[in-house]
Amino acid sequence: MYLLHYAPDNASLIVRLVLDGAGIPYATALVDRATRQQDSASYRALNPTGLIPVLETPQGPISETGAILLWLADTHRLAPAPGHPDRPLFLKWLFFLSNTAHADLRQIFYPHQYAPAEAHRGHHEIIAARMLRHFALLETAALQHPQLFAAATPLGVYTLVLARWAALYPPQGPRWFDASAFPTLQALARAQEARVETPVVARAEGLGPHPFTRPEQPDPPEGSVL
Repeated sequence: MYLLHYAPDNASLIVRLVLDGAGIPYATALVDRATRQQDSASYRALNPTGLIPVLETPQGPISETGAILLWLADTHRLAPAPGHPDRPLFLKWLFFLSNTAHADLRQIFYPHQYAPAEAHRGHHEIIAARMLRHFALLETAALQHPQLFAAATPLGVYTLVLARWAALYPPQGPRWFDASAFPTLQALARAQEARVETPVVARAEGLGPHPFTRPEQPDPPEGSVL
């Protein structure tokens, strides 16, 4: 039994959907961001960076979304195994999602961590343009490699959650992401919502009835995503 430390609509959502999609049993532990529980000594002992999620496993706690997904993929055969012809593609896109797309999108969530207030508008324009190029690459990859980017898979879920956040953030800022420009990702969103685990996770995290095709701010909001 695994233990997933989560907060609603945080990066833990990606791990949760993959776990549920594969039928892997796990329990959850809410990280209360309202009280900064992620900064507590007990949580920092699991993840020194204080970021969410952490997955506790029999081999110890794992942090970093990409690392958790890679460990789950190899442990539970959720992606091409080492030696499979598609293994390099899987690794390339997993690290692109984690190290490039997610890291860039985070700058739209938290501009104050990356630029002074007077530069936020220009910074947003630069990062939004970068993210649209990233989504164009993901659109093409999902079209060319539908098995790797299928619903409930690590790559498919990661891509959809990033697209969800792109549609929502910044909450009071300019709308910069148009999902209709990415028809393959739209089809993937519909396929994910048609799966039995998606409404269960959506209800648990207050994401609304259509978390990927018509995303809404979580209710109750638990702070920004990580």
